[in-house]
Amino acid sequence: MNISLKVWRQRNKSADGEFKTYKVEEVSPDMSFLEMLDMLNELLVKRGEDPIAFDHDCREGICGTCSMVINGRPHGPIKGVTTCQLHMRSFSNGDTIVVEPFRARSFPIVKDLVVDRSSFERIMIAGGYVSVRTGNAPDANAIPINKHDADEAFNAAACIGCGACVASCKNSSAMLFVGAKISQYALLPQGQVEAKERVLNMVAAMDAEGFGNCSNTGACEATCPKGINLTHIARLNRQYTTALLS
Repeated sequence: MNISLKVWRQRNKSADGEFKTYKVEEVSPDMSFLEMLDMLNELLVKRGEDPIAFDHDCREGICGTCSMVINGRPHGPIKGVTTCQLHMRSFSNGDTIVVEPFRARSFPIVKDLVVDRSSFERIMIAGGYVSVRTGNAPDANAIPINKHDADEAFNAAACIGCGACVASCKNSSAMLFVGAKISQYALLPQGQVEAKERVLNMVAAMDAEGFGNCSNTGACEATCPKGINLTHIARLNRQYTTALLS
């Protein structure tokens, strides 16, 4: 395959950015998208040019690090697939592919396709934990939990914190991320001790980081690579209202 890449290049957070076009030839359809970028970077280094900066770590769809917008969609064109799990066979020979960083005020660009998502970490520090002794796996299995609640908590915990929900939202809202993190504790007995403080503190941290409000367009759910759904936002709102009134 021969493709053209239009990639956002930006030296640092203060510099002006621009799209630059690169021709990439003899791309294997079985390459991952990141392996294709690796190949391009090797060519750029051989030519004495600055390689394209992009985040990656596990390359197994687990860590949520490989976050970029491909052809206008966070993580690219395949629903439920992270960038690192996207393969070049999802594109056609001769395609022009546009690659941009996640764009949100709370995700400032560090360089090229790399953005600073430490705002998510600060939200987690505000309440994304339990203080009770949970013991080891056999201890946890000894506590009876309604299967529906256990399944919902497990689904919420699948959130990898990649930020695709924020990048796809016209308001740059982080409600789906925070809702998932609230749900994974709110549905389990171990999460009840700090339930009130958790939701109040995490929402306050979210607002302080400058994320926008949710307007129920559902773009976050549509682009989430882990299938986190809007019911977690509804649970967040209920938890928050209850905490305010109690």
